[in-house]
Amino acid sequence: MTRTWSGATVPWYPPPEGVHPPLDSPEYRSTARRHPHEPLVLLPQRLTEITGPVLGDGRVGPLDHDLTRQHAAEPLGQRIIVHGQVLEEDGRAVPQTLVEIWQANASGRYRHARDNWPAPLDPNFTGVGRCLTDADGYYRFVTIKPGAYPWRNHDNAWRPAHIHFSLFGRAFTQRLVTQMYFPDDPLFSRDPIFNSVRDEKARERMIAGYDHDATQSQWALGFRFDIILRGQHASVFEEDDDD
Repeated sequence: MTRTWSGATVPWYPPPEGVHPPLDSPEYRSTARRHPHEPLVLLPQRLTEITGPVLGDGRVGPLDHDLTRQHAAEPLGQRIIVHGQVLEEDGRAVPQTLVEIWQANASGRYRHARDNWPAPLDPNFTGVGRCLTDADGYYRFVTIKPGAYPWRNHDNAWRPAHIHFSLFGRAFTQRLVTQMYFPDDPLFSRDPIFNSVRDEKARERMIAGYDHDATQSQWALGFRFDIILRGQHASVFEEDDDD
């Protein structure tokens, strides 16, 4: 499909219906200021987008996947293991793709200059991790279950506990962002970001499943969160933001 934009005919791909949230979701007030007002167009890939930067093992440190061991002492909170598989729409695994996460600490506060609500910072928790998927597309993180936190979208607004996921291809121009939620959160019905995804089955794919096989006795609870990049059962992806 093509469209005319700025006097030129360019390729255009309509977004898939029913999976991803609309870019302008009135209940999520920030989208009124940040959503595009013109149709999205496909930009041509030039040499720099194709050849680099290359994301490989050398960019991932030995403790990047374990957010509980990145500082001198252990962070406070419930230790969890989050793992899963990155897949194409036909079930093929996506190996050697960079997966990054960022999250609030156990009290629901980010280590960020703009996050100043009165919840304690944890000196032993930065809330950022990364790893490469293995040959079968699997990733694994050890971290702390994040807490809920207030935000300024509406009166008495609180975000459910969640972890942000970012997936890269072989270059920084190939990036997808989503959020992982936890089962049975009482804030789901009150969160306009979660509910901006209109399709109920698509919302369910944003919720991790408790995984008793991944749970380690006397150590950590396990959760499984698979990510499907395309197709009818694709994971829900979003615009990059800090909420």
